[in-house]
Parts: sequence; structure tokens; C-alpha cells
Amino acid sequence: MVLLGFSSGNSLAFGRYVLFAAGSNEPGGWQARGIAIACITFAIVLHATLPKWGMRLFNILGVFKVIVLLLIVFSGFAALNGHLKIDKPNNFENSFSFDPGMGGGVYNYASALLRIIYSYKGWENANYVLGEVKDPKRTLSVAAPLAIGGVMTLYVLANVAYFAAIPKTELANSGVIVAGLFFRNVFGDSAGARALPVFVAISNLGNVLAVSFAHARVNQELAKEGILPFPRFFASNKPFNAPAASLAIHWAITIIILVAPPAGEAYEFIIDLYTYPGAWINTFVAAGLIYLHWNREREQWDSPWHSMFPVNVIYMLSNIFLAVVPFIPPDVQNTTYPYYVFPVVGVGVLVVGVVYWAVWTKLLPRLGGYKVVSERTVLEDGSEVVRYRKVKLS
Repeated sequence: MVLLGFSSGNSLAFGRYVLFAAGSNEPGGWQARGIAIACITFAIVLHATLPKWGMRLFNILGVFKVIVLLLIVFSGFAALNGHLKIDKPNNFENSFSFDPGMGGGVYNYASALLRIIYSYKGWENANYVLGEVKDPKRTLSVAAPLAIGGVMTLYVLANVAYFAAIPKTELANSGVIVAGLFFRNVFGDSAGARALPVFVAISNLGNVLAVSFAHARVNQELAKEGILPFPRFFASNKPFNAPAASLAIHWAITIIILVAPPAGEAYEFIIDLYTYPGAWINTFVAAGLIYLHWNREREQWDSPWHSMFPVNVIYMLSNIFLAVVPFIPPDVQNTTYPYYVFPVVGVGVLVVGVVYWAVWTKLLPRLGGYKVVSERTVLEDGSEVVRYRKVKLS
């Protein structure tokens, strides 16, 4: 979670939309990465120094994001009725025809699914901070279906809007600035119309604020459990009652992911790398739930949360598909970087985590003459806290 918890994707999207609104013909260059670095730096400094204002701002921008989606949806209805500044693209004619030049094969289906998952991945942030929510079981039971259902509806309608206003070939090559092309085709290329992508940039800033807030809490909890080195330092809330040190970890990882990829399709690589390792993690989580389903009494496991056995099986099989297929060469290469880069890097990061665990729990205790023992404590609100401590061997 430490190495895979970064805000690089939406920081870069913020930079690209700012440049697109400014009229840049190459919004995907290094200038966008420079603006992205400024974006994540602003978010980290705000959360570290004025944490309450950081939460207020991303709550406001969360509402603003919904307003932007509604603007796209209703503009899409206008586009369907022919209110466009370009010739009608007619994408809904022969909707099921297949263009071999745009890809195909299991690799591209897996890649597309990973990028769809990325667009919903912000929901995980709510789970990371449930410790700061009153009555989390009741809140999540109500918020989850409302949020996912509402966002899914808006996303589907937004895609209909894009298809109504953007020619298919232009849509396939648009990348992250698809909303900018949509506004241009619907409202024209006037200064006022070019200002509309700024709304999308502000929406991306809201995501950066939310993700950095949540992942810093994850880093802090890992430090509290003693998993990270220098746990007292990274678990501290000094000096402004905010996890500044844990925020600094998130900032550093985000910067590395932003500047490491070569010039070109950095955004696509970043979101693939962000989403792909989760397929492996979700596979093992689903397998663990299936095991607990059949060994509940033996493991003395009980939880207020329950999932149906068929759902667990389907979830595990779908994530196995997403984890394995990216290693299969695609029929058509749609990216400038090799197809195997993001799965290899993603698996490599997971392997680094396994090696760190082996050194921390096996090698160092053997050399130091102690063992690492976990202690589980149930708090008054029913939540479970795990702490790790060193016990000297007699």
C-alpha cells in the first residue's frame, strides 16, 4: 500500500487539463508533469498544515465533481439533438461494428477493464478512513450503494455524451483530455468554451486532495502497527495535528511515479500501474474469504460484514483474469511502451513487499534473537486494532 498509494494519475490529469484550457497543442509533455508536481505539493502542504481546511475543500470539490458530470450529461443530451460545432459523428450507427485498428483480443479487454476499475477506485478511500467515521457499518451500508449506483449512472450517461459529440477515431486517441475535446466540439473553440476544461482540472484537484488524505492515514496506521521503519516518526501528528510525515511519504512516491516514466503516454502507464497490482491483492483476498467461508469455526472468525460465496468465487475468477492476461501479447499494440511493462513493474512492487515482510518478520528476528508477535485488541466501538511487538526468546 505504501509504494502503490500515489496520486500521480489525477495530478497529471490536472496538469494536462490546465494546459489544454490554456490552448497548448501538446498538453501531455513535461510541462504537465511540472504542474502535476505543484498540484500534489499544494495538497500535501494543505493537509499537513491546515487539515480541517483540507477536508472541507475536498468535500466541496466532491460536490463540484458531480456538478461537472451533470454538465457533461446534459450537454450530451444537447449533442444527441444535433447541437454541435462539428459534423455529427454518428457513432451510434453500426454500434457493434468492430474496427481491427483499434485493438481487440483479451489483452486489450483486460486493459480496458483495469482502466474502468480505476475510474471507480476512489471509493476505496472511504474504506481507508472508516476509523474516523461514526457508526461505520451503518454509514457504509447506506453510502456504498448510493455512491456507487449514482456514480455508475453518471459515468454511463457521460460516456453516451462523449460518443454523441466526439468522432470514434478522435475518441480512441483522446486519452485523459476526452472531456476537453467534448466541450470543444459542443461549445466551440472560444475563450469561454476553453475555460470549461478548467472545471475538470478543479475536479481532478479534489481527487488528489481526497486520495492524499486517505493514503496518508494508511501510512500512519502501518507506522502505528510497527510495520514501517521509524514508526514513532511516521505515526506522529506533529506539529499541526496532522500526519505530516506520512503525507511526505505519499508525496515522495507520487513525485517518483510522475517523473520516472519516459515522455509519451505517461498517464496510461500510471493508471495501469496503479490499478493492476490490486488484481493480485483482490485475488488473494477473495481466496481468503472463500477459505473462511468453509472454515469459520476452525478459525473462530466472525465479522459484521458478510459476502455471498458465489460472489466471492466470481470476484476471484475475474481478478485472476485481470492479473494474468496482461502478460499475454496483444493482437494490436496501442501504446508506445512494451505491453508487459506495467504488469512486470506491478508484480515487482508486490514482490518487494513480500521480501520486506520476510526480512522484517523472519530474517531480522532470527539474527536478533527475538520473534514478532501480533496482539489484537477490540475497542469499545467494535473495531479491531493489531499491534506488533518484539518478544525476546529465552
